[in-house]
Amino acid sequence: MGKRTITANRLLRTLGLTAAGVVAVSALGVLLVRDQVHRHRRDLFSPRPLRRLAALTYIGKHPDVENAHLLRDFLSWEQEPMLRRRAASILGRMERRLAGSEEAEGNSGNGRAAEW
Repeated sequence: MGKRTITANRLLRTLGLTAAGVVAVSALGVLLVRDQVHRHRRDLFSPRPLRRLAALTYIGKHPDVENAHLLRDFLSWEQEPMLRRRAASILGRMERRLAGSEEAEGNSGNGRAAEW
């Protein structure tokens, strides 16, 4: 083997290990985010009001149709007036944002309201 072949092999090995590291870190990141989302959705129905408030704050920062459904369920379940008001505020803002994104995509031209 020549000096050039050894250098090429080292470079390929380094690139391969770097790529494997990037894939591993990305996979770990996806798992952590998935766990965090699951935990916040579960905490939304926690017996502890402070956890419910934290979960509301987290969910409010991630508007999507699934979270809008979840907030509707929460509103029918929650007894604490302050948390109900907060959830209603977040849900209203989320619905407006989702309706706005639908209009931007051109899906609102059919004259029907968005179904959540």
